[in-house]
Amino acid sequence: MREPRQNRRDQRREAVSLDTPRESRRPLLSRPQVDPDAFGRASEGFARFMGTGRFLVYMTGFVALWLAWNTFAPESVQFDPRALNYTLLTLILSLQASYAAPLILLAQNRQDDRDRVLNEQDRAQNERGLADTEYLTREVAALRIALRDVATRDFVRSELRSILEELAEDGGTGVPARSRDAKRKGGGKKRKRDGSPAGVTAPATAPPAGAGSSPAGDLPTADG
Repeated sequence: MREPRQNRRDQRREAVSLDTPRESRRPLLSRPQVDPDAFGRASEGFARFMGTGRFLVYMTGFVALWLAWNTFAPESVQFDPRALNYTLLTLILSLQASYAAPLILLAQNRQDDRDRVLNEQDRAQNERGLADTEYLTREVAALRIALRDVATRDFVRSELRSILEELAEDGGTGVPARSRDAKRKGGGKKRKRDGSPAGVTAPATAPPAGAGSSPAGDLPTADG
């Protein structure tokens, strides 16, 4: 009898190992499934209604009517007599408070989640705005640096005024004094390269002997 039991245990151990996922078993009693979004919206609506003046007015009228009926009405029709210190009303108010507190907390948690999401979106938007502002600041600084090399209106006017003054000094010839001085300097340099002073021409060189004519003594005679 022991051997078959031992074999069954070994088979179970071999079948169930750590690398084999365990099969999920269905529970005997199914759990009620509640939509968290729908329940959260209902709790928020209830919390908003409890925080209004209408709820206070309704609650005050209900309690006043309850106390008046169970105090001044005949004892045969009273359902929560004064002799029992309004026990039923106390239980109802306690039950209301026990449900109202969790509902208010649930609504507050949902509001905190929404605020957290909004804060993250605002933080991301602020970071993008800061990055755009830094980029625009760098671009404006680059434009300012580039504008330093651009000719301004006053600079162009001063240059044109100086050119007009040079033309007026030259007598309207149309050649500025700067270009004429440059030509003079260029001519002086060329003369210095030739090695002769200005205004003196180089003598003509005589052709070499035998190039075109020969002396008289070298001419042949009739006697040979």
